[in-house]
Amino acid sequence: MKDSANRPPFLPADAIHNFRDYGGYAVSGGGRVKQGLLFRSGHHAEASDADLTMVSDLSLAHVIDLRGDNERARHMCKRPQGFAAQVHYFEGETAGLGPHLEAASGSDDAASAHAAMTALYGALPDRDGLSWILQRYFESLALSTGASLVHCAAGKDRTGMAVDLLHHVLGVHPDDAMEDYLLTNHSPRNEERIAHGMALMGNKHGERDAASLRVLMGVHEDYLNAARNAVKDRFGSTDAYLEQKLSVDAAKREALKAALVDA
Repeated sequence: MKDSANRPPFLPADAIHNFRDYGGYAVSGGGRVKQGLLFRSGHHAEASDADLTMVSDLSLAHVIDLRGDNERARHMCKRPQGFAAQVHYFEGETAGLGPHLEAASGSDDAASAHAAMTALYGALPDRDGLSWILQRYFESLALSTGASLVHCAAGKDRTGMAVDLLHHVLGVHPDDAMEDYLLTNHSPRNEERIAHGMALMGNKHGERDAASLRVLMGVHEDYLNAARNAVKDRFGSTDAYLEQKLSVDAAKREALKAALVDA
């Protein structure tokens, strides 16, 4: 049953897109995911001074950067003065490009863009580099040492999968987890976010149909369901995938719940 109370709020950023707290949801057995500890966003390469002050005020203990080497080199994240969070990343590639950029190379219209995004999500569980950094994501959050931020390039695809998996571990209803995922389409300054992505994709892939670019820059339940179904097809269940591929065993699940759920 969907729980829309305490919807995670977006943070009022100038140039960090899709920045929000993904806590606040009810969990099975009672309680809610804590707020003020779990944050997600796109990259911070263009962060304003005000944005950096806001990041500093979060007192982050961990930043989990799901991007690969090439992406980080192209868009190096700015850090606030005195930044002391531990930054976790994979040395190598978690994707050749952000999934929305990968999908752009084979998409000429909205329908083909939608199909390409769905196919890419279905392949995310097989990416070894992404699996490696997702393991560190869960390890970091289980330490219960403070607030964390997980991000990729656009903060919607790899980040969306990571957050969905954590919500599953914590006992968030799948409908509520999907609601959080789809909030990307309603983020503040959303048209600016889309236009920024369109400019990047247009420059890289030539002039493209505007409708297809909007599909690539958005999210759809078909995308996340493709990742969810791929996990179940390959491993039998999400829990088996978490344990076998991401080292989230029963002990780590309990540690995550203890750290991140208010009874």
